[in-house]
Amino acid sequence: MNREDLHTLRLMGQIDRKGDHTQRELSDSLNLSLGLVNTCLRRLVDKGYFKIKTMPGHRVKYFLTHEGLTEKSRLTAEYLRYSIDFQREIRKLLLDKYVEMGKYGVTSLLFYGAGEVAELAYLYLQLTNIRLTGIIDDSLRGQNFFGHRVAGFARLHRADWDMVLLTRLEDTEKDRKILLHRGVGLERIATI
Repeated sequence: MNREDLHTLRLMGQIDRKGDHTQRELSDSLNLSLGLVNTCLRRLVDKGYFKIKTMPGHRVKYFLTHEGLTEKSRLTAEYLRYSIDFQREIRKLLLDKYVEMGKYGVTSLLFYGAGEVAELAYLYLQLTNIRLTGIIDDSLRGQNFFGHRVAGFARLHRADWDMVLLTRLEDTEKDRKILLHRGVGLERIATI
């Protein structure tokens, strides 16, 4: 699914739930630029997916047409196929990584990062003999993560882990350098 289709689907969904958003409100709620929202809306109206009704106070209300509902259904199905394929790829990637770790004798892991990637990593870790001993994420310290209390970097000093798996994907090189600076050897840092 390309980015334009994803923006279209999100815009259609937001408008379908409540059609009297201003473009600025749509921009804010979808985290898209105002210009992009304007362009997408004009394109969708031109394609016949929305009708516009002018309301008092210089407001407009968007109505999804039959063609718009059909397109929204098509995009939703495409998004679900994309999501399922993505989930399969992540599953294979993680399970392959865990098999590789097992070959090197890894039996316990620390996760570095407590977001959605860590949740998927934890889910698939349950299919292996490797156990999670802790999770490090300074920004979420103290929160619960599947029965583990999210810790700060002091957690690295405990000797109950074999390897740290980077479960943040934003800047793995930066995260690797942070762990190296904190005394974790390169051979004990794994990336997805």
